[in-house]
Amino acid sequence: MPCWLAGLTRVKTVLFLCTGNYYRSRFAEELFNRRAAPARINWQAKSRALAIERGIDNIGPISSLVLWCLATRGLSAKSANRPPEQCISLDLESADYVIALNELEHRLLMNKRFPNWESRIQYWEIGDVELMQPSKALTLIDAQVGALVAALRGSQSAV
Repeated sequence: MPCWLAGLTRVKTVLFLCTGNYYRSRFAEELFNRRAAPARINWQAKSRALAIERGIDNIGPISSLVLWCLATRGLSAKSANRPPEQCISLDLESADYVIALNELEHRLLMNKRFPNWESRIQYWEIGDVELMQPSKALTLIDAQVGALVAALRGSQSAV
């Protein structure tokens, strides 16, 4: 290995999945990426949709709820102009850790679209807007992302 490569380590990726990659997964991605650097962890987040076609009524590239909730935390969305993206096999294969935002909703989609991955990912319990008040959902995502960053920081310092 060349000496200039010796100090470099690969950045690991966490992949957040939700139905339309418009609301929950985008909020998780933005929060995680804002918290990773200050926590000094070598991780980045990406997010994708499991059923992007179900978001036909979404307005704009990202939910205004996400933009508002980030703003209340003094943050802005770095990927606010990126449209939602559909998950493909390569996204799953290149991620080091995969989280779907709601087991009841997303396990069925994983089974149908990516059956080899259904039992290989972690599921959170954060419902979409018709199942859970957005303020509650975004607060839960905030707490879960915080716990994930802390866990990754703890496992990194244990090495």
